Amino acid sequence: MIPVDPQPEPSDFDQKVRQPGQKWLIRLGVNPGHSLPKGKNFANHHEYWRESLKDLWEKYGGVCAYLCIYLELGSGAISTDHFIPKSHDAWLAYEWSNFRLSCLTANRDKSTNNILDPFHVKEGMFHLNFSNGNIFPNPALTSPEKTQVENTITVLKLNKPMHKSMRKQHYDEYKEYKLPKEYLKSKSPFVYKEAKRQGLL
Repeated sequence: MIPVDPQPEPSDFDQKVRQPGQKWLIRLGVNPGHSLPKGKNFANHHEYWRESLKDLWEKYGGVCAYLCIYLELGSGAISTDHFIPKSHDAWLAYEWSNFRLSCLTANRDKSTNNILDPFHVKEGMFHLNFSNGNIFPNPALTSPEKTQVENTITVLKLNKPMHKSMRKQHYDEYKEYKLPKEYLKSKSPFVYKEAKRQGLL
């Protein structure tokens, strides 16, 4: 993971997402900080956050907040992750500040688990072994920070074979085809940052 700068909400977000979402919650009698009543769920017609998915993709440059890879808009692989789960606070289901652009895989792996917020990740907390694509905590981190990074790696399954292979492939293709640095930076920002830090560009 790399630091992600929070982006301002779209001008029509309140009208498209927050207002209809909050009106529905008020009708249900749900107060901020509470979950939905038993037997109620966010059915398709109440998933108003979907109205802002394209905005989320554009505001965050199409980059998954967790895997740090570029996601094609038309691939069907992009999703809105609610960093604080909807099951914990129903009102945050309709708050832009709680949205993180995520690929479907990372979103499912995160589920309702507690991990490092990309908005609070510090530069260089995650390191990369280019020989095998493995991610590990920066050895210079404090013990609590190292625990947070390790937990995030575990929860998001950042070192499962397909993710390791993908990161290695991104760098190998950059080298083999002599691609521009900007291409690697846009396609795989974390790999780019680690290659730069390690003097591999």
